[in-house]
Amino acid sequence: MAGSNFIDHVRLCVRSGAGGAGAVHFRREKFVPKGGPDGGDGGRGGHVMLRGNKQLWTLLHLRYRKHVIAPPGKPGEGGLRTGAQGEDVVLEVPLGTVAKDAETGEKLLEITEHGQTEILLAGGRGGLGNEHFKTSTKQTPRYAQPGEPGQERWVVLELKLLADVGMVGFPNAGKSTLLSVLSAARPEIADYPFTTLTPNLGVVAYRDHQSFVMADIPGIIAGAAEGKGLGLRFLRHIERNAVLLFMIPADSIDIMREYETLLEELEKYNPELLDKNRVLAITKSDMLDEELEEMIRPILPQDIPHVFISSIAQKGLTELKDTLWQALNA
Repeated sequence: MAGSNFIDHVRLCVRSGAGGAGAVHFRREKFVPKGGPDGGDGGRGGHVMLRGNKQLWTLLHLRYRKHVIAPPGKPGEGGLRTGAQGEDVVLEVPLGTVAKDAETGEKLLEITEHGQTEILLAGGRGGLGNEHFKTSTKQTPRYAQPGEPGQERWVVLELKLLADVGMVGFPNAGKSTLLSVLSAARPEIADYPFTTLTPNLGVVAYRDHQSFVMADIPGIIAGAAEGKGLGLRFLRHIERNAVLLFMIPADSIDIMREYETLLEELEKYNPELLDKNRVLAITKSDMLDEELEEMIRPILPQDIPHVFISSIAQKGLTELKDTLWQALNA
């Protein structure tokens, strides 16, 4: 997945179709010169809908589609014939897509399953034909109901990656390297901060032909919840992960302070993230000997499991997978 092709946020103007007008018509046959009203109803306007597609990983296909307009319903006809419905417009989106009102930020709906189809904007109802308005005292109504107008609004579609494990850490914590070693994913890796500019997903093979999905989220920095660095742009991807893997390099000046800063940023963004299961990985541990590891262990948080790993030296990776699997199935 090329970096320039990963689009996880689009803004669209959507308009549903107007309903067709009801018909004003009277039955006229050779031997029935004064038949009653038989105007048909108008057809419903087209809906604008979202449908989940597990084959999609990005909103790239909607990037340049700024307007989505559903056609109107057809008007009713004589002989009680109902007008045709406007054709629904269905937008295929990846799983984890959330639709929000662009003006208020109100959440409208979310798509989490393949094939799940939801109405984003309903089409207007068709108007009733004059046949519905006849009474014992008014047997020839010469009016019918107009169709409802369609709706229009600006919406924002946001993608929140669906993954089992989300990697959380400051830039250069070794997240991309770990993902490349544990899975077939090939994120860009370099020795400078913010190498990773887009989230990456990788499937990690586990024992007995089982597997789980890991997400490499671009690095967080202090103040990310206020929008610093890559900020809010990628924090939302962490919301959909079942387990959070905190990654702190062994050469960090203050491991506990770094861990607490990460927790603070997650709490500022969404306090519910702290309810997720957590695992702590001390990366780049190939530069530590056993004595240094034993010195570090007492200062690590005791309420979550921790593992010393090195992606380059293949150290502790089996133990890490076991620990993550236990957290996922806790």
